[in-house]
Amino acid sequence: DLHPLDILSEVIPAGRLAHGMRVFKVQGVRGFQLAASQPSALVFPASRLFIHCDRFPEEFSIIVTLRVLSVPAKRNEYVFTLMAEESPSVLVGLRYAPNKLHFLFWSPEHAGSWQTRVTFPNVSLSDNQWHTLILAVSGQSFSLTVDCSISKDVVAETPFPASLSVKRASFYLGNRRRRKGMFTGLLRQLVLLPGADATPQICTALNFRVATLSVPTVLQDFPAKSVSNEVLKYPYETDTKVTLGTRPPCTKQEKAQFWFNASQRGLYLCNGSTWISMLEVHQRLDYVEEYQNLVTNSETMGVEVFTIPKVGLFAATANRFTPPGSAIYKWTDGKFAPYQNIPTYQAQSWKYFTIGKKIFLAVANFEQNDRGQEFSVIYKWSRRKEKFITYQRIATHSARDWEAFVIEGEAFLAVVNHREGNNHNIDSVIYRWNPSTGLFETNQTIPTSGAYDWEFFTIGPYSFLAVANTFNGTSTKIYSHIYIWLSGSFQLFQSILTSGAADWEVFHIGNRVFLAVANSHSYDSGMPAPSNFYAINSSIYELNITAQMFVKFQDLLTYSALDWEFFSVGDDSFLVVANSFDGFTFSVNSIIYRWQGYEGFVAAHHLPTVGCRDWEAFQTAEGSYLLYSNAKEPLSKVLKLKTT
Repeated sequence: DLHPLDILSEVIPAGRLAHGMRVFKVQGVRGFQLAASQPSALVFPASRLFIHCDRFPEEFSIIVTLRVLSVPAKRNEYVFTLMAEESPSVLVGLRYAPNKLHFLFWSPEHAGSWQTRVTFPNVSLSDNQWHTLILAVSGQSFSLTVDCSISKDVVAETPFPASLSVKRASFYLGNRRRRKGMFTGLLRQLVLLPGADATPQICTALNFRVATLSVPTVLQDFPAKSVSNEVLKYPYETDTKVTLGTRPPCTKQEKAQFWFNASQRGLYLCNGSTWISMLEVHQRLDYVEEYQNLVTNSETMGVEVFTIPKVGLFAATANRFTPPGSAIYKWTDGKFAPYQNIPTYQAQSWKYFTIGKKIFLAVANFEQNDRGQEFSVIYKWSRRKEKFITYQRIATHSARDWEAFVIEGEAFLAVVNHREGNNHNIDSVIYRWNPSTGLFETNQTIPTSGAYDWEFFTIGPYSFLAVANTFNGTSTKIYSHIYIWLSGSFQLFQSILTSGAADWEVFHIGNRVFLAVANSHSYDSGMPAPSNFYAINSSIYELNITAQMFVKFQDLLTYSALDWEFFSVGDDSFLVVANSFDGFTFSVNSIIYRWQGYEGFVAAHHLPTVGCRDWEAFQTAEGSYLLYSNAKEPLSKVLKLKTT
């Protein structure tokens, strides 16, 4: 019958904050800022927690919810320490360094007594997000769980002491009895749970990052209402800012910030990626109009729209022929204008990504270069030249697609290899960024069959990678696979039967997670030919959390579908499909489907397209747009979404 011991609440008995202690509300969650307080103000005797016994528990969990600011290299910040009077030694402590978490304890049972440090590497918390840590200790076993993800386990040579005296010892919050190493972030929860691993109790909430076991009253989401009009007892503050003028960027750094559009009298909130309307009447999609005919170097197999901070909006087209290769266009005076040509070899797609301050653009080349070499190329943005320049060449086999993603602070780049000669059953490769060499190096290979596309996504603390397998040499009716990241590599999670799968698109509507596959054609050498190889269903799957798998939600008739693109207008959600060929002509209507809730997706707009291969949705200060690539003519198109 051991209860949680709320260390954080003990620092503010009767709700009185220490001098300099502040309450901030960030991303809708309250936490304490301690940096302005003196260490002597953030202390209380251990006897206040350990009333009946002056020994620290032999087995226990420590639960911490915090928001860490960027910590400079070679600097440590203490979350808490337990220290004896008149001794500089830390009996028990937790401190954070860049990408590391250290658990400290004193070992009086060993000759001479010494301090033991248990280190958990690759713990990335400095992203200005809330995180919940659960440290479970039992003997020589130390386990750390971050945001209820897979635990990191360490077996130490020195066990945690079976009898650690806390006589005349005190807890210090956010420090080790001095200013050096003071915790500069926000702290919401700090709990000691004797005798148990707290993970099963904590990891039941939907929002793992702020999972709660015990939180001081002042930090709770719904504090009791005052019975009078007295002034608030606590000095609440926020880091909310309101920006005026033209539409500013909306990234993780601007999350929870407001933008006021004076011309339209609209107030918007940044959710970390897009501006969400708060006051104005929500826009609704009325119709779609042709906005720009984008003349390309040759037929366009794929397109990537991206923004380079402080430079502008760009579109990269993956063009079929060399010369002249592929092109990059810059949004200038409300239109895309030619900006840079890059030699490519039957390019299939581009992928824009960043690593720290470095900006990259990777092209998937389908054919060999002039020297008979088959490379796909990663280009790096030169701030001095304001151009993309060659950075790294990677040997690929009829590459179709690149996917860039980050897991646990490490950057990865995955390539889809379509075939080698006539063999479609080959390995696709996942590369890991090596910070020491500044290059991508092979990390894992995954068998694929005529693959077209990778799609990376996360659900809670878990990371997934889905591959669209298209053709195994005899049939397009084959399994495409979803992999989950476990113990440092991707492992098979689920297999879904597809027909010439060309694209996966993951999207969220509310708390629901969907995965749409674009099926391009139905062919099996051992079966009678269908009446139409290309008029087949593409499918939308929904994550069933109870079954821990994706289950079919809806089938939609498509015509050699090659791409799905999800986008929103106001409160409405849409999917647009790239229909490329109906068995007779490449002039086929591509369709925008509107989300209708119980009815699923319903056709809303039919768009005349020719050889449609890829869709990209993007926004500027002037409005919302769709860009589609034309794989049959050197003329792609920008469409403008007209709203009411």
